[in-house]
Amino acid sequence: MPGRAAPGGETGVVSVNALRGDAVWQAMDDGAWDPALFEACLCRSFSLKPADESRRHTYPRRNELPELVERPPVAYQIEYADGLRGTMLLLPGLVQDITAAARLRNHQEPLSLLFYLGSGHHMQPNFFNPMCHHIENLVVDGRVPYPIERTLLTTGLSIAGVQSLWQEKKLDTPHLDISYQVRDASTFRRA
Repeated sequence: MPGRAAPGGETGVVSVNALRGDAVWQAMDDGAWDPALFEACLCRSFSLKPADESRRHTYPRRNELPELVERPPVAYQIEYADGLRGTMLLLPGLVQDITAAARLRNHQEPLSLLFYLGSGHHMQPNFFNPMCHHIENLVVDGRVPYPIERTLLTTGLSIAGVQSLWQEKKLDTPHLDISYQVRDASTFRRA
């Protein structure tokens, strides 16, 4: 639904800009995202590839990154309607897991986390169990487990990201002026 969500809710997305290959490294050098957030993501990874096996305790240096990434890197820069900016980096070979980092108000250090999907995850066989759980609850209770706007927004973001990558330009996303309020109940993975 167009409009603005109440405080704490989703506000929609204004634009998406996708970068690939050398454009990712150039954006990194130009300060397109916070290097402290990038490092906070790396520190959470269980699979960070070291540039040198003899110094596994250090993060790769900027000049070592292109050698560690196995395929051209991709970055998706997302600008939200409330002013939040996010960047999703795909650096195949550097890490094999999913991490995130954010700056929180009134906290000097970034918060980072690892999305643990289970042992050897690679979208493990029971990845769809949570979806089945939510479908069962929908049938039994007759209520959607989370706002449908969330699906519209995430699907729209995926499409806009692919289009931006293909067209090699930043795309405005007025169709993603989607706002909603989440419920108090967690949708944390349950099977």
